[in-house]
Amino acid sequence: MAIRPAEQLIHKAAWLYYAHGLRQDQVASQLKISRASVAMYLRKARETGIVNISTSTQLFTDDVMARKLEDALKLDTVWIAPENGHVADPSIDIAVLAASVFLELIKKGDRIGVAWGRTIYTIADIMSYADLQDVTVVQLCGNLGAPYSYRPDQCTMEIARRLNAKGLNFYAPLVLTTEELARGLRAEPVIREQLSGISQCDLALYSVGTVDADSHVVKCGALTTSEMDVLRRAGAAGVIAGQIIDAQGKALDCSYNRRIISAELSSLRKIEKRLVVVQEDSKFEPLVAAIAGGLCTHLVVGARMARRLLDHAGPAAEKIA
Repeated sequence: MAIRPAEQLIHKAAWLYYAHGLRQDQVASQLKISRASVAMYLRKARETGIVNISTSTQLFTDDVMARKLEDALKLDTVWIAPENGHVADPSIDIAVLAASVFLELIKKGDRIGVAWGRTIYTIADIMSYADLQDVTVVQLCGNLGAPYSYRPDQCTMEIARRLNAKGLNFYAPLVLTTEELARGLRAEPVIREQLSGISQCDLALYSVGTVDADSHVVKCGALTTSEMDVLRRAGAAGVIAGQIIDAQGKALDCSYNRRIISAELSSLRKIEKRLVVVQEDSKFEPLVAAIAGGLCTHLVVGARMARRLLDHAGPAAEKIA
């Protein structure tokens, strides 16, 4: 069973101290906690069996793969939902874990940026209610037409409702018909102010999208299948908050990206905690691109995806095996 979000800091402290050989003051500095807290966490790690120090080789009893991924991919924290053969839809376990993680990451007075899609709406739909009236939830990109499910405004407002927080929607479409229209709309004071404020968020929640016929930007009508095929041949690797990214996690130079109303990738990178949640195995390539582009600091995935990421990391993961 995966370690609960509340126990992550204990596990990370033990991993850095025993597996990496850091001193307690170094662990405290890296985790931004006091040295006294490190000592307490190490004691709890031994008492609860998270680490067994009866031999010279420290044996972590749970979630070692998450720590290896953090080391190999330079991520702050990784949570892995264990494989469960007894549920009809294993991806639900990932969403349940992500909802718990998301709530753990929120602090009083935080400003939270939220994207859209099935994964994000599922998290919003199953997360617990919390009374966080001093929290603001901000929509990261423009909106879609009414028939589409899991719209950006729906995801933003449902999360705000669950948190009893203030919700801020974008009163603009995701995609404009021309680049000129998009430039003009981004220059409007209300839209310009909202876009410029995204970098001031403390936490962002989004998933990644594929660049095929099943992509949410295709299903919502923002792009046709043939247009997406052209973009994929031009180097498209994934979708973040409605934007097409290449394999290095950079915005693809294309007309579509110039016609959308969405947070700049540079603004997303300035957000301290960037939580990416991936349910589907088909999103491996987009996820790798997002990580490469510095668009992810915190990650929630299933065990199968975690193993694929470790295999992909190759030598970096082997050094800490």
